[in-house]
This record gives sequence, C-alpha cells and structure tokens, in this order.
Amino acid sequence: MKNSLRSLLLILCVSIVSNTTFAQKKATPIFKDGEAQVVKAFNDPKDWIRHDLWVETEFDTDGDGKLDRMHVDVTRPKQTETEGLKLPIIYESSPYYAGVAADVPGLFWDVHHEIGEPAKPRVHPEVKRIGKRPIISESQVLPWVPRGYIVVHSSSPGTGLSQGSPTVGGDNESLAPKAVIDWLNGRAKGYTSPEGKEEVKAYWSTGKVGMTGTSYNGTIPLAAATTGVEGLEAIIPVSPNTSYYHYYRSNGLVRSPGGYLGEDIDVLYDFIHSGDESKRAYSNTVIRDTEMKNGMDRITGDYNDFWASRDYLNDMEPMKAGLLMSHAFNDWNVMPEHSYRIYKAAKEKGLPVQIYYHQDGHGGPPPLSLMNRWFTHYLFGIDNGVENDPKAWIVRENDNRLEPTSYADYPNPDASIVTLQLHPGGLSYGALNTEKINEATKETLIDDSKFSGDSLAKLASSKHRLLYVTPTLTKDLHISGVAKIHIKLASSKPAANLSVWLVSLPWNTNQGAEITDNIITCGWADPQNYKSLRSSEPLIPGKFYDMTFGLQPDDQVIKKGQQIGLMIFSSDSNFTLLPKPGTELTIDLEGTQLELPIVGGEVSFKESTQK
Repeated sequence: MKNSLRSLLLILCVSIVSNTTFAQKKATPIFKDGEAQVVKAFNDPKDWIRHDLWVETEFDTDGDGKLDRMHVDVTRPKQTETEGLKLPIIYESSPYYAGVAADVPGLFWDVHHEIGEPAKPRVHPEVKRIGKRPIISESQVLPWVPRGYIVVHSSSPGTGLSQGSPTVGGDNESLAPKAVIDWLNGRAKGYTSPEGKEEVKAYWSTGKVGMTGTSYNGTIPLAAATTGVEGLEAIIPVSPNTSYYHYYRSNGLVRSPGGYLGEDIDVLYDFIHSGDESKRAYSNTVIRDTEMKNGMDRITGDYNDFWASRDYLNDMEPMKAGLLMSHAFNDWNVMPEHSYRIYKAAKEKGLPVQIYYHQDGHGGPPPLSLMNRWFTHYLFGIDNGVENDPKAWIVRENDNRLEPTSYADYPNPDASIVTLQLHPGGLSYGALNTEKINEATKETLIDDSKFSGDSLAKLASSKHRLLYVTPTLTKDLHISGVAKIHIKLASSKPAANLSVWLVSLPWNTNQGAEITDNIITCGWADPQNYKSLRSSEPLIPGKFYDMTFGLQPDDQVIKKGQQIGLMIFSSDSNFTLLPKPGTELTIDLEGTQLELPIVGGEVSFKESTQK
C-alpha cells in the first residue's frame, strides 16, 4: 500500500514537473528597452506557417455582380498553431506585387505641346501577372516574424489575384485593407479560394494591426486609417502619396512626378492593372476611359471633385491610428508636402504622431528601432514611453540615415519667418536681402525648356531665368518649414508655366555631386489659378497678377560661406509641360517677396552683395 502510494506520488510529481517544463518552454515575445526582440523560437523560416486566402469586401468594382475578394497571404510562427499563441499583425498591401506594365514607347503622355491644348493619344499596355501562391510578398517578413509578429500582405483591388478594379485612390482602395483588418478581427469572411465557400478564420490574431509600406504601399496604410477601422492601431507610411492632385498637379499646373515626365493618373492605372484579364475591359471602360478621362483634366490642371475624392486629407475625420510618418526632403517623385500635410492634420486632431525626414531621395523607412518602439507600444501594449519621445527626427546633412537628430517638432518650433526682397539684375545676379526695394522695377525672362533648371542656375547670366542671390552667409542658416513666394507677374501669352527654385550657391561641381546637393526647395504654379485652384482664367497679356504659393517643405542647414539663390523661370524640363520657346514672363520686383522660415529668425550676411 505504501509502495503504491509512493508510486502514485512519484507519477504526480513527474507529471507536474513535465507540465511546468513544457509551460516554461512555450515561446512568447520578448521585450527589452521598449522594443520587441528576436526570439530564437520564431527565427527559423522552416518553422513558419505560410498560407493564402481571399477576404470578401463590401464592394463590387469589376461589374460581375459579386462582392470583390482580396488575395491575402499570411506568415506566422508555428507556435500560433501548436501552442495556441495569438500575436499582433504587421500588414502591407500593394498594387505592385504581381508585376507592372512594361515601359513601352507612348505609355506616358507627350508633354511637348502648348499649355491648354490636348496631347496626342497614348498607348495602353497590358500587364502580365507574375508571382506564385501562397507567397504574395516577403517584404515585411524578415524584420517582424522573428520579433513575434504575424505578417500579412495583400494585393490591392484589380491587381494580382485580387478581384475588382484599380481606381488609384478611389474608395475601394481604402475599403479593401479595411476588409482585411476586419477579417483579422473576426468581422469579415475569408475563403480558401476566390469563388469558393470554405472559410478561413484568423484564430491566431490578437486583432491589433500595424501597417507600413513605401510609396503606393505607404499610401494604403493611410487609406485604411481614414476609414477608422477598429483594430488598426498604428501606421508607418513611408513616402506616401496622400493626394493624387498634389502628385500630378501643382497649384493649378499640370506637373509630372520627378523622373516620370508625362505620367498621369491614367498612366498609373495602366501600369498596375495586373488583375484578371477577363475583367479588364469593364474596368478600362468604367474607370480609366470614363471616370479618369472626365475627371483628370490635363487641359486646365484645376482642382475638382475627381481630385478631391482622391485626397486623403479630406477623409481624415474617422482616423484614430497612431501615425509615424517617414519621408525625404529631396524626394522629387512623391514630394515632401505629401507627408507634412497629413502629419500636421493628424497632430491637430490630437492623434499620437511622430515624423522622420532624411535628406536623400524617394523611399527610406525610419530606423528599425523607431519603427519597433512604435509598433511595440501600439500593438503589444508595452509602456515604453514612445508617446513622450520627440515628435521630429531629422537626418542632418551628411549624417548616417540611421542616426537622425531629434527635435521637439517639425517645423522646428524656433523657426520664424524672414522676408527677403528682390533687387534688380536678375538676368545675371540680382540681390536678395532684407532691404526694402525703393523703386518700381520690372524684369523679364523668355521661356525655353531646352535649358534645364540646374543648367540655368549655373549660368553667370541668361535671358531664360531671373536669379536673385543673397550676400555670403557669415553663419550657418537653418531653414525649417515651408517657404512661400508672393509674386507679381505678367505674361505675354494667355497661359504660361511658372517654376521657382531655391538653391544654394556656388553650385557644387565636384565629381559625383548630385543636383539635389544644391537644390534647397522648389515650387510650381499656373498663374491662371491666381484666384483659385478650382477655377483658372486666361491671362490678359501684359496685365500683372498677384499670386502666393508655398514651396516644398524643407529642413536644411545652409553652411556659412554659401549664398541662397531664388531662381524664377517658366517651363521646367523635368516636371512641366514643354511648350514652344518664346513666352515672356515679367516680374514686378516691388510686388515680389520670399518668406523663409529660419530657426532663430535671423540671417547673417556679409555686407558686400557681390557674388
């Protein structure tokens, strides 16, 4: 009896020890210094579970009478299956995963024509879908799955194996990621096939979702956030396009994104339309050849309801996700105004916000540590104090992009406006300083797009631009915010391009130097829109008009020994329509000023204005 009792106790002890050991071996996320750490048990790709499915949306945009389904992939640690572990989600969506159109001649609009005249018809290529199931993308897997997240990707409507039509900023591109987030929270249905009825449930999800991505992939997190969907806790958009008007137009001017002269919203539609070939004819007719053709207006460049419906600033009322915005001050593709306008609005709404800017070109996420702290707090609920971190992180010139300098906010709270006045001599080098001009002076330039902006800035004199230059700086000058130009001008024709560059001089001609080494910021406008973005009117030749507009946001330190040059010209060979040479723009210097946001509110010049 005693032996039996002893044996029973021994068995119980062994069982307890075994269960305790098993419990101790269960893998869980680990946090250190407020960041999720790589967990060895999550770090072996051979152990990851990978599968795909289709999530049903609330819209039908391919005209087949059925709700569109989005193609979704999932990558998760095996413990979500073997141990019942539930984890939060890092989610990225894109129209690019299944390939894009070939860059064929005629894909872009021809920009060599007069302003206000239609361009020649362009080519509409067909996209051949690429990729194999179940993996849609690997883009977010390696950084996040080992740190205890589940990673989800989806193809946006009308691309890859997702149903529907691409609308390039239409409502379905906001509602599609919303549906995926709803599915991750048990509010929408997922299926094993695009047409079948066998359901898939996200039983491994905590329902907490963070989104990120770059460019178009960075636009979609903002689009999802503007729906106010429950479960989307935080987003990190990188170089996002937040308004298609601001991407393809500028203050009433038809303007291309840098590097893609002649692109417009219908070109991007053709570029990404990799969805079901049998459904493309319907989409082309309804979306591209009707809605876009009637709304995009390459003739006037005016803002209208079509563009307003593709401006996420107009949709921010429901947004409640925490926002860590990322962008570059020298991104001339998706320009820095896109991030700043949303950051500013989110901050005014009282949302948790941070912004990260670097000095390079398009793309470039924040350092992983910044992203990790953001997602760790909002998705895992770890109290790491991220909400009390500095709001702005700026990579200073020539610094490592992973080592930003922190500031209280952007623009720098210590910046204030200094107004600079133009003085005669702009065909060579007119003066630019704080002294009020004391006489009425007008100067004229002649448009010729054969001269690029950088070549004009380098010339000692030119009839094709006006250049006004400060004296040499005796102290470093820190610009932070949005510079504005108030300009009074007349045109010799009823329509003209207006381009404004702010540059640092002398021009850097060192081998390997980039144009952006000298460009501080730029802006473009259509003088016909001097009254309103929504209504342009032909200019009366010779009549002067007043116009005010902002240049692109910037945060840059101009070193002492440099000079700041304000260059005014007409057609910009990298961005605008390119009419025949000859249009004359006359600038009234007395009615033209530059407002610069300068940290400290002071500028120190040498007395001499000689360049």
